Amino acid sequence: MLCIYHTSTDPYFNIATDEYIFKHLKEDCFMLWRNDNAIIVGKHQNTLAEINVDYVKEKGIKVVRRLSGGGAVYHDLGNLNFSFTKTGENTEMVDFQKYTQPIIEVLQKLGVNAKFEGRNDITIDGKKFSGNAEHVFKNKVLHHGTILFSSEMKDVSGALKINPLKYKDRAVKSIPKRVTNVSEHLKEEMSLEEFTKMIMDHILETHPEAKLYEFTQEDLDAIQKIRDEKYATWEWNFGHSPSYNFQQGVRTKGGTLEMNLEVKKGVIKAAKVYGDFFGSADISEFENALVDCKHEEKAIRKKLSELNIDSYFHQITEDDLISVMF
Repeated sequence: MLCIYHTSTDPYFNIATDEYIFKHLKEDCFMLWRNDNAIIVGKHQNTLAEINVDYVKEKGIKVVRRLSGGGAVYHDLGNLNFSFTKTGENTEMVDFQKYTQPIIEVLQKLGVNAKFEGRNDITIDGKKFSGNAEHVFKNKVLHHGTILFSSEMKDVSGALKINPLKYKDRAVKSIPKRVTNVSEHLKEEMSLEEFTKMIMDHILETHPEAKLYEFTQEDLDAIQKIRDEKYATWEWNFGHSPSYNFQQGVRTKGGTLEMNLEVKKGVIKAAKVYGDFFGSADISEFENALVDCKHEEKAIRKKLSELNIDSYFHQITEDDLISVMF
């Protein structure tokens, strides 16, 4: 088994690395890595329904869709991630307890009463510090998990806080749980770097065939290609979302405004606007103009710049319209 300390903190690059070790390295792998501020959403989730759009924009948080299912998680540099890839005899290889056990063993060495709970979590005193997800393809499994070590908890809650009334769809929703940092439960102070090394040493000690591995330039170039062509694109991170209906209302200087959007693969397919606003032009012209536009701020602002907004919405601004669409 190849054991990798992955030093990149670019979320797009790191999720691409997960795919690379899973699909392109024949050897089983174990990897430790960290992301700078990011929300990582599950493969089957509606991205916009999982994030606090204003908070994410204000903080410059990157949003990336991963290969595996499950719920959305917030990453920062106080969060340590681990990945296993393993080739098995058949496709029935989903075993969350097996791959989280080494993390539990390390914490027990440190006197922390960590345990596996529920479907895919590790907890301390009933509070979650590790969420896990798996992806199986043919006879190979990718297991990856988070370890909240010293994350900024206000950012965890702020980035994922959403209004559930905004979206009506059948996508998998993340369920908020009480969370905690590992560092709060240690008997003696320890840095994240020391904790990371302790986990890697434990894996090397308990897996006789394990050896440290550094990515070659060829590896890194291949990962960069996956990053640029897939994980850094709007089409994968947002357009891949399931179809959904979006509904939201706001009160503006020009009156109340309610926006109803039908979205498929991230593209607006139908729009209806209601409210007590005033305008001189036929509102159906505005609604039709939004059809086939991406449900994404930059694309919608470009479309709005082509329209005479005041003719449809007296005393309602472009920013007002953007606020009601997200």
